[in-house]
Amino acid sequence: MDPSRAAAFQASLGQVATIGTGDALPPFFHQLYFWNALPPDGLGRDGHPKTGGLIPDMGLPRRMWAGGRLMFNRPLRAGVKAERLSVCESAVRKEGRTGPLAFVTLRHEISQGDALCLTEWQDLVYREDPDADTPAPVPSKAPTNETHAQEISFSSTLLFCYSALTFNGHRIHYDQDYARHVEGYQGLVVHGPLLAQFLMLMAEEAFGPLVTFRFRATAPLMHFETATLCRKGRNLWVRGPDGRLCMEAEA
Repeated sequence: MDPSRAAAFQASLGQVATIGTGDALPPFFHQLYFWNALPPDGLGRDGHPKTGGLIPDMGLPRRMWAGGRLMFNRPLRAGVKAERLSVCESAVRKEGRTGPLAFVTLRHEISQGDALCLTEWQDLVYREDPDADTPAPVPSKAPTNETHAQEISFSSTLLFCYSALTFNGHRIHYDQDYARHVEGYQGLVVHGPLLAQFLMLMAEEAFGPLVTFRFRATAPLMHFETATLCRKGRNLWVRGPDGRLCMEAEA
């Protein structure tokens, strides 16, 4: 797990790049590793690897990272070889209020040496392209009773750096024309995992090393919006500038 990649991510977040060989990686920094590099003909129209391998093809083009949960057994160490085992635990297609949906849960187990360091469950949702005649769902309002809050802004440069460091080719994060005209967003979409990353760092600062963390994305956040990271006890959330709930989490 190359220390320079983690240090580059620290710098992208505006932190001092301190991570070196042997240091414990902050929670969720494993997203920078285990790249799945494919040739162009192995990618779908959205820049993600085509479905039909680990993730079955259920005929729905739009992919969203809906949430996940993590169990931290011991820290991952920079500069140490690691192995990830990935399993598709479930893949189900259902009919929702706005049309067909597919729900996929992946389980990743990451080990260093003979020790299991981290187990992560990743929840993905697939859906049809947006219909201009279908009204957009009304997002839930975020709580306003936080005891700790931090405003945060996202530039297109930060989204680019995160896409590059995680080898995430999803075009909604860097191709504004695709995001607006194909997938129906107002602009570039802030990565759900990037929001979860900020909440995990907030939780770690409050409580020390994390044992478990779960998060659920509830509404997209655009790169031109200023959000508020909120915490009350062990509950955390991201509030959009209009008061909508973008993500909720528990540490």
